[in-house]
Amino acid sequence: MAPALLSTCSRITLFPLEDLTVAYTTQSSDSRGLGDVAIVGVIESDSATGEHLWRLAASMYTNPPTGQTQARWILTQCTRARTVRATSHRDLPDAKWTGDLTGEFHLDALFANHAILRTGRLTIE
Repeated sequence: MAPALLSTCSRITLFPLEDLTVAYTTQSSDSRGLGDVAIVGVIESDSATGEHLWRLAASMYTNPPTGQTQARWILTQCTRARTVRATSHRDLPDAKWTGDLTGEFHLDALFANHAILRTGRLTIE
């Protein structure tokens, strides 16, 4: 995927993951509004990128995982954060944000209602 700069307003869930602060939101790939595209970005870090999420996912397994396994691990963390609502998590219902999205991964089947995972850095206004 070529890097994409995206600015919009949507529901964002913020949560800590290891030493990262992660932002999760969704978009739709068409007019049906299904939210089938997960956008997961690192925030509040000068050096961390979406690639850090993939490396963190890979570090959770003793054998090198497939991209499908890594994507599912990332999505599991996001959906868990949105569902659990722990005190360390924040839900911003109408956040304005900009994403510098550098990664796009197509899942081989829907997972947590997502067909595509896009990663990068997000800035919340």
